[in-house]
Amino acid sequence: MSENLVHILGVKFDNVTLKEALEKAIHLAKSETQHYIATPNPEFLLEAQKNPEFKKVLNESDMNIPDGMGVLWAAKYFNITRNSHSKTVKFLKWLSSLLIIPFHPKYIHTVLKERVTGADLMEQICKHAKANNLKIFLLGAREGTVEKVKEILEAKYHGIKITGTFSGTPKIEDEHLITEKVKKSEAQILFVAYGAPQQELWIHRNLHKMPNVKLAIGIGGTFDFIAKIRKRAPKFMQKTGLEWLYRLFQEPSRAKRIYNATIKFASLILKENITSSKSS
Repeated sequence: MSENLVHILGVKFDNVTLKEALEKAIHLAKSETQHYIATPNPEFLLEAQKNPEFKKVLNESDMNIPDGMGVLWAAKYFNITRNSHSKTVKFLKWLSSLLIIPFHPKYIHTVLKERVTGADLMEQICKHAKANNLKIFLLGAREGTVEKVKEILEAKYHGIKITGTFSGTPKIEDEHLITEKVKKSEAQILFVAYGAPQQELWIHRNLHKMPNVKLAIGIGGTFDFIAKIRKRAPKFMQKTGLEWLYRLFQEPSRAKRIYNATIKFASLILKENITSSKSS
């Protein structure tokens, strides 16, 4: 499957659609061995540059879905400049490729064919869990939120088996308590909402302690979306790369994170590309 992998800043991405990601996730959840899926976005990639352990965990996953328009753009940008050694050309293509996204978003869907968010993948897995006789455990988020998520999912997907919930923390001293709860639930799928990189590192440390879990996925703030604590951006903003603007208006306190995921990430991509032309 190496021909379906795209590497950005040293992190692999699977070139999959939501449908393909769902099919693979269900297959992994029904297997005899243990697996985990990660959902890298631009913030993940920035963190991975300064956190070698996190980068290693991402690259050892069974599937990395491209959760962010910035990821699709970076893949496209590296592709359209791969034969150029001119810093000027690389800069002009960097600028033009960014400016075109809101007006022609399909332009960046040629290297990685689709943005696949952790929230969308979780919803699809829950939708198909009953038909595949799969049990689910929900871990993370604030006290009370995870229970609300369970109620909402059970009402939405009749017959879904959510056999355990717990907020907990990603602290090492809490790991034994949490893994015992997950084992008793007999769940095959574990959704972990501790945010990156904590959730991925937690899964990597603890998956082997829960032999019943065949698939673990870190899903960040997805529980908050399902519980309607936070709203997702309208579809047209998601598709045109303007989701960051919606989040900025909704949560001004996230300004630094939004800056990192947009300006800082795009600048790093340009720097990486120009540096690579110097060394080649």
